[in-house]
Amino acid sequence: MPYTFSRSQELFERAHGSIAGGINSGIRLLEKPVPLYFDRGDGSRVWDVDGNEYIDFQLGQGALLYGHAPAGLADAIAAQAKLGLHWAAQSELELDVAERLQSMVPSAELVRFNNSATEAVMAAFRLARTHTGRRLILKFEGHYHGWGDEGLVGFANPPSTWDDPESPGRAHPSKGIIEEVKEQFVVARWNDPDHLRRRVAEFKGEIAAIVCEPAMCNTCCIEPGEGMLATIRELCDEERMLMIADETISGFRFGPSGAQGYYGVKPDLTVFGKAIGGGTPFAALAGTRAAMAKIISGESMHAGTLNANPLCLAASRWCLDQVIARGPESAAELNRLGQKLMAGLRVLADEHDIPLRPQGPGLAFHSLMVKPGTNERPVQNYRDYAELQDMPRWTHLRRCLLEEGVRAIERGLWSICFTHTDADIDEALERSAVAFKRHAEGWPEA
Repeated sequence: MPYTFSRSQELFERAHGSIAGGINSGIRLLEKPVPLYFDRGDGSRVWDVDGNEYIDFQLGQGALLYGHAPAGLADAIAAQAKLGLHWAAQSELELDVAERLQSMVPSAELVRFNNSATEAVMAAFRLARTHTGRRLILKFEGHYHGWGDEGLVGFANPPSTWDDPESPGRAHPSKGIIEEVKEQFVVARWNDPDHLRRRVAEFKGEIAAIVCEPAMCNTCCIEPGEGMLATIRELCDEERMLMIADETISGFRFGPSGAQGYYGVKPDLTVFGKAIGGGTPFAALAGTRAAMAKIISGESMHAGTLNANPLCLAASRWCLDQVIARGPESAAELNRLGQKLMAGLRVLADEHDIPLRPQGPGLAFHSLMVKPGTNERPVQNYRDYAELQDMPRWTHLRRCLLEEGVRAIERGLWSICFTHTDADIDEALERSAVAFKRHAEGWPEA
């Protein structure tokens, strides 16, 4: 019997009386039939206010690498809460966390803390401009760098802006952004090193930094192609630009040294978020001593009343200790479980003639739903994804999965956590089998 959501519906309707739009992050409106309300979680499972149980692959948008409500994390936060919630000053905790990052990530020679990865991205852009004396930041189509004015430039350019493939547009998905903000960016195609070289040459001497998600987790989980990260590193060295790795999602999911260690590249600056705090509002900007010099001198301002909050630091210390204890093999185990789930989903898709094509490294992957009449091909960049993804059909399948107790991220991303087991994957595939059948029977023909 499919799940029902009457209590969530009631609360969502009530929310419109006090919360603008009824939700506190716009993406949550993508959840159908209604944005869900939850009251507890445990390990790989979460329960909503209607009592429905889910095997969770959404995991707080990827933040819950350690699963829901791990006892050790709760104990660490509670112990610190008894000592103090906030000091707006220093504590030994911040040294503990910074020194752990130094030991885990070769490029993390120095660290500064923030409350969100969006803030850390803002700090990285400001620092890069101060460091180089240049104004432009080069980013890639489809890469997400927070919800701030700068982070979303060129994030999801509509096809109407694709007239010149050599010069991807700088469209912004939000109103209220002044044109001068967009003009501070150069946009390039992902997984096209030759195109990147041409874009850098076009703006020679004007680009302060190249920023990227080392693995493009926010859009179809697209891994870097051969030579892509190496080309970014090479160009940054040649042109005296900073390489900024946005590891908000990939950090520690890809192992103790993040995606940069997984793929073998050393950026100048790195943004860490989500898993670094295990669900607490915490982020870090890490970098080489040379790249962080202008923060040390005070020429690039970095501030925040709640930066290095002791509750978040206590949580982060516990989280990083879990990653350290598991070592480099942690990514391999997450990968194995994710690959098992991907393979099972592909079998179900073929059985029901559903054009679902899971892709990604396994530890995080995307469920691409191929649009009718398109030329099916490997997805290498945002444009491939935008042309191929049948979002209405994925939304329908995602709802069927949700109603059978399997929860993935609304835009199609699945994440694996340390508490997922083979039994979880087996049960998720059993539930998915029912959902796929319902979808195949209920989805209208194009």
